[in-house]
Amino acid sequence: MPNDRRSPLHDVHLAAGAKMVPFGGWEMPLSYGDGTLAEHAACRSDAVVFDVSHLGTVRVSGEGALDALQWAFTNDLDRIGPGRAQYTHLLDPSDASVLDDIIVWWIADDRFDVMPNASNTSRVEKALADGPAAPDITDVTATRAVLAVQGPNARERFATVAPEAAEVGRFRVMETEVAGFPVVVAGTGYTGEDGLEIAVPADGAEPVWDLVRSTGITPAGLGARDTLRLEAGLPLHGHELGPGITSLQAGLGWVVRFDKDDFRGRAALLAEKERGPHRVLTGLVVDGRRPPREGQVVSRDGDEIGVVTSGNFSPGLGQGIALAFLPPGTAPGTGVTIDMRGTPVPAVVTSPPFV
Repeated sequence: MPNDRRSPLHDVHLAAGAKMVPFGGWEMPLSYGDGTLAEHAACRSDAVVFDVSHLGTVRVSGEGALDALQWAFTNDLDRIGPGRAQYTHLLDPSDASVLDDIIVWWIADDRFDVMPNASNTSRVEKALADGPAAPDITDVTATRAVLAVQGPNARERFATVAPEAAEVGRFRVMETEVAGFPVVVAGTGYTGEDGLEIAVPADGAEPVWDLVRSTGITPAGLGARDTLRLEAGLPLHGHELGPGITSLQAGLGWVVRFDKDDFRGRAALLAEKERGPHRVLTGLVVDGRRPPREGQVVSRDGDEIGVVTSGNFSPGLGQGIALAFLPPGTAPGTGVTIDMRGTPVPAVVTSPPFV
C-alpha cells in the first residue's frame, strides 16, 4: 500500500523533529527528539499526546444506522446508548477471523462514528453497506484529525485549557468545543492509561494540538504507542488479530454477544466456541532484557508449541515481553523458550497485562 496519506499535523511533526515512518498507508511520527523510551515514561508517569489521525472514521447515520452496526459487528450496542463508546469486532463470515477491531462512538440517536484501523476503512464501509439496513455511510477520515491525550495526569493537564472536554468519562462520548472548534471527545485510548481521544476538524488540528502542548503534555509517536499497548496486553491488528485469528483465540470473547440477533460470522464463531479454540493468546516474560520479535518460535521441552505475535523490551519491567499463541491450558508460570535467531532464551508464561 502506498504511504501517500498525511495527517493535517504533518508539518507540525516535522517542525518538532519527528522521525516519520510509513504506517498503514500513512506517513506518521515514530518518535520525537527524546525518543521512544522517554515518551513511554512520560505516558506512564504524566501525560502525552499522540496524533492518531491515521485511524479511519466512517460516519453511519440516519434510519437503519443502529441495525446496520448490530448486524456488521460482534458486540451489542443495545447494552449502551447515545453518548457512549464500545469496542467491537468485524468478522469474516466464512471462518470468523477478525477482519478489524473497532471502536464505535455513539454520538447521537442516529449518528455513529465507527473508528477502524488505518488500512481497513473501505473494508468496514463495504461490510456495513452489505447488511440488511441502508443507512447513510460516509468516510470522513480526510475531514478531521484525531488526537489521543493519555496518561495519569492527562485529564488534569487538559482541564486547564478545556475543562468540559476533560470531564468526559471512560468510554463516554460528547460533543463540545476546544480552541473554538467543534470536537467530539471520547474517554478511550490504547495505552493502558486513562485518557481522551479528540476528533477535531482538519483546519482546527494545529490550534488544538498547540493548545494541548501548551499544558506541558509531551508529544509521542508510534514507537511509544506500541510499547505501551504491549505492556497493557492490548492486541494489534495484523499481529494478534487478522486472517485465521478469531475473537476467542485472542481471548476477546467478551466483545461477542451471541445472545443478540444474527451478525456477520456468528455461525462460524459459535462452531468454534462449541469445539473450543485450538490456541489462545498468552503473555511471555523473558529472562533478561533481550526483546522477542514477531514470528519467533516458542518451545517447551524441545517441542514447538507456538509463535510470537508481538514482542519488545518493556520499559516498565526492564525485561523482554511478548504475546504469543499457545495451546489452551498452558498455565501461567510455565517455563518455555523462545528461539531468538538461533539462541533459545528462557521465558515464563504470564497473563497480560504485563504492567
